[in-house]
Amino acid sequence: MPGDNAKKALIDSLNGLLADYFALYLKTKNYHWHVAGPQFRDLHLLFDEQAAELFALTDVIGERVRKNGGATLTSIGAVAAKSVIEDDDRTSVDAIAMVKALRDDNAKLVERIRAAKQAAGEAGDNATEGMADDWTDQAEKRVWFLTEIAS
Repeated sequence: MPGDNAKKALIDSLNGLLADYFALYLKTKNYHWHVAGPQFRDLHLLFDEQAAELFALTDVIGERVRKNGGATLTSIGAVAAKSVIEDDDRTSVDAIAMVKALRDDNAKLVERIRAAKQAAGEAGDNATEGMADDWTDQAEKRVWFLTEIAS
């Protein structure tokens, strides 16, 4: 039977993942709002689609924290403290630079999902462990699409 330390590690991992999803959602929306150039329409729509995917999982991940007995993130400050996704406050960024930044951030997200899956396994949380496979697949698809655009 998993111990309290494994459960605490899972909760911390999930909160870090939740922070990353919020941070990447906001960054993706920033790029959606500010993309310009010949690929405007395609990237504007793609970034919006990807932002919606990211936001849709925030509640799912937050509820996994609660179902494991933990407290979720409470503020923008909590997101900033836990996320490994770097902010980009610029409103004027080259479109391909946006694509590459989001590709790299989604690749970071894949690693964080894998870490959460491992923590879930160690804590005996097979529900989170199973969900993480879908989260990984979605993030890998985003990486793939963005990689193809950046090529």
